[in-house]
Amino acid sequence: QAQLVESGGGLVQAGGSLRLSCVASRTLLSRYFMGWYRQAPGKQRELVASITNRGIPSYPGSVKGRFTISRDTAENTVYLQMDNLKPEDTAVYYCNVNPPDRQCWGQGTQVTVSA
Repeated sequence: QAQLVESGGGLVQAGGSLRLSCVASRTLLSRYFMGWYRQAPGKQRELVASITNRGIPSYPGSVKGRFTISRDTAENTVYLQMDNLKPEDTAVYYCNVNPPDRQCWGQGTQVTVSA
Protein backbone atom coordinates (compact mmCIF):
# COMPACT_ATOMS: atom_id res chain seq x y z
CA GLN A 1 0.00 0.00 0.00
CA ALA A 2 1.53 3.27 -1.13
CA GLN A 3 1.47 6.29 1.14
CA LEU A 4 0.63 9.65 -0.34
CA VAL A 5 0.53 12.77 1.81
CA GLU A 6 -1.15 15.90 0.51
CA SER A 7 -0.68 19.39 1.92
CA GLY A 8 -0.98 23.05 1.01
CA GLY A 9 -4.72 23.63 1.04
CA GLY A 10 -6.42 26.55 2.71
CA LEU A 11 -8.86 29.40 2.40
CA VAL A 12 -8.28 31.89 -0.39
CA GLN A 13 -10.27 34.61 -2.13
CA ALA A 14 -11.41 34.25 -5.71
CA GLY A 15 -8.55 35.14 -8.05
CA GLY A 16 -5.94 33.96 -5.56
CA SER A 17 -3.41 31.14 -5.76
CA LEU A 18 -2.39 28.05 -3.83
CA ARG A 19 0.23 25.38 -4.36
CA LEU A 20 -0.54 21.85 -3.27
CA SER A 21 2.12 19.25 -2.57
CA CYS A 22 1.97 15.47 -2.57
CA VAL A 23 4.84 13.46 -1.18
CA ALA A 24 4.96 10.07 -2.82
CA SER A 25 7.54 7.34 -3.22
CA ARG A 26 10.30 7.30 -5.80
CA THR A 27 8.82 4.09 -7.20
CA LEU A 28 5.45 5.66 -7.88
CA LEU A 29 6.86 8.71 -9.63
CA SER A 30 9.19 6.67 -11.79
CA ARG A 31 6.72 3.96 -12.78
CA TYR A 32 3.27 5.49 -12.85
CA PHE A 33 1.29 8.42 -14.10
CA MET A 34 0.31 10.60 -11.14
CA GLY A 35 -2.86 12.63 -10.84
CA TRP A 36 -4.49 15.33 -8.76
CA TYR A 37 -8.16 14.73 -8.08
CA ARG A 38 -10.82 16.71 -6.29
CA GLN A 39 -14.18 16.05 -4.72
CA ALA A 40 -16.64 18.81 -4.03
CA PRO A 41 -19.58 18.31 -1.62
CA GLY A 42 -22.28 16.22 -3.25
CA LYS A 43 -20.20 15.53 -6.35
CA GLN A 44 -18.13 12.66 -7.65
CA ARG A 45 -14.37 12.73 -7.41
CA GLU A 46 -12.81 14.00 -10.64
CA LEU A 47 -9.36 14.10 -12.17
CA VAL A 48 -8.08 17.67 -12.59
CA ALA A 49 -4.49 17.14 -13.71
CA SER A 50 -2.16 14.31 -14.59
CA ILE A 51 1.55 13.90 -15.22
CA THR A 52 3.27 10.97 -16.86
CA ASN A 53 6.22 9.11 -15.43
CA ARG A 54 8.29 11.11 -17.93
CA GLY A 55 6.92 14.42 -16.68
CA ILE A 56 4.41 15.26 -19.41
CA PRO A 57 1.34 17.07 -18.01
CA SER A 58 -2.28 16.97 -19.14
CA TYR A 59 -5.45 18.70 -17.98
CA PRO A 60 -8.73 17.02 -18.87
CA GLY A 61 -11.23 19.72 -17.93
CA SER A 62 -12.03 23.22 -16.83
CA VAL A 63 -8.76 23.94 -15.02
CA LYS A 64 -6.63 24.11 -18.15
CA GLY A 65 -4.77 27.41 -18.24
CA ARG A 66 -5.21 27.98 -14.50
CA PHE A 67 -3.66 24.90 -12.89
CA THR A 68 -0.17 23.52 -13.46
CA ILE A 69 0.97 20.07 -12.40
CA SER A 70 4.66 19.40 -11.93
CA ARG A 71 6.97 17.06 -10.09
CA ASP A 72 10.31 17.06 -8.35
CA THR A 73 11.81 13.59 -8.58
CA ALA A 74 14.61 14.49 -6.17
CA GLU A 75 12.00 15.34 -3.54
CA ASN A 76 9.54 12.60 -4.60
CA THR A 77 6.88 15.27 -4.73
CA VAL A 78 4.09 16.16 -7.12
CA TYR A 79 2.80 19.75 -7.10
CA LEU A 80 -0.38 21.44 -8.24
CA GLN A 81 -0.05 25.18 -8.75
CA MET A 82 -3.52 26.69 -8.79
CA ASP A 83 -3.94 30.25 -10.06
CA ASN A 84 -7.00 32.44 -10.65
CA LEU A 85 -9.00 30.26 -8.28
CA LYS A 86 -12.78 30.32 -8.49
CA PRO A 87 -15.43 29.43 -5.89
CA GLU A 88 -16.27 26.33 -7.95
CA ASP A 89 -12.74 25.05 -7.29
CA THR A 90 -13.71 24.51 -3.65
CA ALA A 91 -13.17 20.83 -2.86
CA VAL A 92 -10.96 18.33 -1.09
CA TYR A 93 -7.94 17.69 -3.30
CA TYR A 94 -6.19 14.33 -3.43
CA CYS A 95 -3.27 12.85 -5.27
CA ASN A 96 -3.11 9.27 -6.50
CA VAL A 97 -1.76 7.30 -9.39
CA ASN A 98 -3.67 7.64 -12.66
CA PRO A 99 -5.83 5.64 -13.03
CA PRO A 100 -6.40 5.73 -9.28
CA ASP A 101 -5.64 2.89 -6.91
CA ARG A 102 -8.17 2.48 -4.11
CA GLN A 103 -5.40 1.69 -1.63
CA CYS A 104 -3.55 4.92 -2.37
CA TRP A 105 -6.17 7.48 -1.35
CA GLY A 106 -4.92 9.73 1.42
CA GLN A 107 -6.68 12.25 3.61
CA GLY A 108 -6.61 14.97 1.00
CA THR A 109 -6.27 18.69 1.58
CA GLN A 110 -9.18 21.12 1.73
CA VAL A 111 -9.26 24.06 -0.66
CA THR A 112 -11.90 26.70 -0.05
CA VAL A 113 -12.31 29.65 -2.40
CA SER A 114 -14.48 32.53 -1.24
CA ALA A 115 -16.30 34.82 -3.63
